[in-house]
Formats: sequence, C-alpha cells, structure tokens
Amino acid sequence: MTTFTVVAHDGLEQVFSTEAGVSIMEIIRDGGVENFPAICGGCCSCATCHVYIDPASLKGAPSVSEDENELLDSAEHRRSTSRLSCQVLSEFLQDGARVELPPAD
Repeated sequence: MTTFTVVAHDGLEQVFSTEAGVSIMEIIRDGGVENFPAICGGCCSCATCHVYIDPASLKGAPSVSEDENELLDSAEHRRSTSRLSCQVLSEFLQDGARVELPPAD
C-alpha cells in the first residue's frame, strides 16, 4: 500500500492510501479534492488532471509520452515536474510522495 499527500490549490493537504493499479487521477478525483475536474476521466485527451510530482518521488514510471507532452504544453502552469495524473499509476509513487495541484485558473 502506498501513502501520499495531495496539496490542493489552497494549500490544504490530504493524505491518501491506495493499492496498486489505480491512477493518481482516480484517487484524487474520487477522494473529493475540490477544483480537480479530470474531465476526460483518464483518456489522456485533456489536461484537467495536471499535477506536479517530483521525479524523485517516482519509481519506474514511464516517461512522459508524446500525447501527454502535447497536452501538458496546453497547460497554463506547466513546470518540469508536470504530469497528467491519469498517466501515473499509484504503484509508481514512492511511499510518502507529495503531489501538488497547479494554481487554479
């Protein structure tokens, strides 16, 4: 089981525990984090599940795909640590990782 912290737009922190095989997007969305639309539901066709994840907190995660990269280019607050949370499964997070939401638009 992996435990990680989500830092919301307002700085509020929420801790989640999860089993493998679930995307970070699903955990955040289903966990009731406000202002996290995840409009496409994990189809990698929007950037509304954009998050920041320190690469040191990822273990064995696939690199950003071409599709993910193009969508992140459309995100207003892209950083070098930006990922689409629908593309990162929970098993790729180090226990104790922090996932931050970008500023609300």
